[in-house]
Amino acid sequence: MATLERAIEIAARAHRGQQDKNGAPYILHPLRIMTRMPTLETMIIAVLHDVVEDSDVTLNDLRMEGFSDAIVAGVDCLTRRSREDYADYIERVKQNPLAVQVKLGDLEDNMNLQRLDRLKEADFKRVMKYHHT
Repeated sequence: MATLERAIEIAARAHRGQQDKNGAPYILHPLRIMTRMPTLETMIIAVLHDVVEDSDVTLNDLRMEGFSDAIVAGVDCLTRRSREDYADYIERVKQNPLAVQVKLGDLEDNMNLQRLDRLKEADFKRVMKYHHT
């Protein structure tokens, strides 16, 4: 079985060079979520939750690394499909209890405006969208 350490390595490589809205290394976002998760499974899913959507890593790559079916399914649920409506995406996430825990952590981190140097109207709109989720 793959480890949390391996998940962190994969995520760090997948997000190398990516930045968040404030210019910080993007990898800090999944790591912050990871630290708030209650189980090893949800910690691993949290670290990997954006790798398929934001890099060339595939679900099959994660399977080949030895991650469990539950972890791969959680990452799959959290991977928003191309042209997928946000409401449909959330309905899909709600079908997986592990993905729900990670998505709640993701929303909490995304709504934390203290991590931004300055606020723009788009930041407020994004937070309102997440709040209504």
